[in-house]
Amino acid sequence: MKTAVIGYPRIGALRELKFATEQYFKGDLTEVELQKSAAQLRKRHWDKQLNKGIDFISSNDFSLYDNVLDTAVLLNAIPKKYQQLKLTPIDQYFAMARGYQGEQGDVKALAMKKWFNTNYHYIVPEIEDETRLSLVGNKPFEEFEEAKNNGVITKPVIIGAFTFLKLAKYTGQKQANDFIEDIVTAYVNIIETFEKLGAEWIQFDEPSLVMDLTKEDQTLFKQLYTEILERKGSIKVLLQTYFGDIRDIYQTAIDLPFDGLGLDFVEGRKNLTLINEFGFPNDKILFAGVINGKNIWRNRYDQTVLLINQLKVKSPSIVLNTSCSLLHVPYTLDNEHKLADTEKQHLAFAEEKLTELIELSDILKEENYQDNLEFKTRKFIFDNRDHFENLVVQDRVKSLTEQDFQRQPAFSERERLQREKFNLPSLPTTTIGSFPQTLDVKENRARFKKGEISLEHYTAFNKQKIAECIALQEDIGLDILVHGEFERNDMVEYFGEHLEGFIFTQNAWVQSYGTRCVKPPIIWGDVSRTSPITVEYSVYAQSLTNKPVKGMLTGPITILNWSFPREDISLKDCVLQIALAIREEVLDLEKEGIRHIQVDEAALREKLPLRKSDWYSEYLDWAIPAFRLVHSGVRPETQIHTHMCYSEFSDIIEDIDQMDADVITFEASRSDLSIVDVLRENQFKTQVGPGVYDIHSPRIPSVPEIKAVITHILEKMPLEKVWVNPDCGLKTRGNKEVAESLRNMVEAVNEVKRELFQ
Repeated sequence: MKTAVIGYPRIGALRELKFATEQYFKGDLTEVELQKSAAQLRKRHWDKQLNKGIDFISSNDFSLYDNVLDTAVLLNAIPKKYQQLKLTPIDQYFAMARGYQGEQGDVKALAMKKWFNTNYHYIVPEIEDETRLSLVGNKPFEEFEEAKNNGVITKPVIIGAFTFLKLAKYTGQKQANDFIEDIVTAYVNIIETFEKLGAEWIQFDEPSLVMDLTKEDQTLFKQLYTEILERKGSIKVLLQTYFGDIRDIYQTAIDLPFDGLGLDFVEGRKNLTLINEFGFPNDKILFAGVINGKNIWRNRYDQTVLLINQLKVKSPSIVLNTSCSLLHVPYTLDNEHKLADTEKQHLAFAEEKLTELIELSDILKEENYQDNLEFKTRKFIFDNRDHFENLVVQDRVKSLTEQDFQRQPAFSERERLQREKFNLPSLPTTTIGSFPQTLDVKENRARFKKGEISLEHYTAFNKQKIAECIALQEDIGLDILVHGEFERNDMVEYFGEHLEGFIFTQNAWVQSYGTRCVKPPIIWGDVSRTSPITVEYSVYAQSLTNKPVKGMLTGPITILNWSFPREDISLKDCVLQIALAIREEVLDLEKEGIRHIQVDEAALREKLPLRKSDWYSEYLDWAIPAFRLVHSGVRPETQIHTHMCYSEFSDIIEDIDQMDADVITFEASRSDLSIVDVLRENQFKTQVGPGVYDIHSPRIPSVPEIKAVITHILEKMPLEKVWVNPDCGLKTRGNKEVAESLRNMVEAVNEVKRELFQ
């Protein structure tokens, strides 16, 4: 039984791509040197898969920033504002991803959104009425030939035509159907070019097929691929789906002349049922996604073998595949020197998942596979797994009642009480929480972790940074201050390190967007809090100023969604355990006099099921109450804030209002403030701070630019409901640009208020 991998992590085992790209941004690396580093990584990744024995190895799964952006450039979907910059191709590409501010002009970056139900962010293509979609790029073909020259005939991967059109933003009158002819021609040209280069297979990724599809969507998909496949020649075409099942389009997919169909059997709950009900064509190969591409636990060989044997009844030709790209898991366990062997034996990162594919293939060849050594060893390990068990926590979850999830009094009464108590100015200004993590901050934390400095030295340094941060914010004129989070490596990892039930890695980095990588903790057992986490620094920061300082916490849903979760208990039980721990922290902050407490839920939307029919039964019915559990015990005068970023919120905005926070800040600038219309249409009760400038770009917004954003918000929302803040935390930015941007933000607010109240 052959093996395949949908895609491989591109950042490298030790984040080599991140560091090379950031050096290029700083001017410390030439384009030639950057491309050389990229080529070395690609070769290493191909060789790794080839040496393991993988049969179908992908190319064009690599990107300097984002594969969707790569596809937009490949297809000539480059908005005029970037073409007019007169930059080199690579700098034009990065301008689309990060924005540009320099001699050639001043342009914002394209919007950024979450990639389906993952923590990866993709760049949203913009298609203008004048756009002529056509094949203009060479990247996929150059990388195919590069692999070929290295002795590997790869399976090139391209974002599919349907998914590309569905993800794109249309800025004029034209919509997806107006670009069918152009995109069909472009994809036919892609196929023809690969055929000439000697490719045997080409993979079209179509994750949009696992969403709820309208009749128009189904018609669009069928029309696109009917026309594309009519001219595909002798090359074999794989339709690859992931992140769910394709119940709305399965029959159409098996009727079209694809040579292979990739289905996810990890998250695709109904894919097996679809095959059993409608069969699977004998002239197609089933690429069965049985190795989890999103979580890090070892595969249950007994369950997977049972599944494959069921599939073999309906499909005579099966390739063992990953459930999605391995982009979403860390690179290798080889660099984890602090994890115990008893822990590592339960884990599989990208490289280990290659081994799992090969071992599964070997096991399935054997008639008496139960006697296979790997099979027996794996089953023994799973059956004897031990983890942190806390019966007290389990009992607390079981004893929760409806009252534990309801805050009193109602929002309107709390809003009145808080206005009287705080007497904040109109359009109060604040930030989302973090300030720049400069080299000295990172060095202080690293030296403490290595045991090179004492806790006293480490704490004193952080307090000095907090004092500087408070002084800067007072000088800028912000209304609600933050302590800057200099003690925190990551908003989830930091809390995991201070809670029982987590284990941590050294180098298990996963790409979040561009050069931003995160190191998710692993939820190993029952979660609990043994002592205060943030209280000392928050109280210290408040002692330095007469202005209010927000306590900054990460919410239970985000901690769950940005960790690798357990698979032996339900997500609901897991998040309630975390919520009880964060609730204790909230109450301790309040007891120490912190009256503004922000509980960030940046990842609320992330694990929302991709099909609306599953939203409540599988997620929102416990996710929203979990947030309410965190703050339901505070006094009416304590103001609860939360923050959300880089997702579509319009269809769950009523549920977000039911979180019953007092203030919610949203990412908004990259999505052209579309959230503001949604808030108005739904008569959103919570006070809101739509982000007025993009912090993921190095450009500094001007006062008139921010003023125009605030004015636009006030045209659609009542003054008394609006806060002013950046899009997100400032940890990835530099001190100079942060100070200038915030000064411009405060000045813009002052100008707006002078005009309003003159």
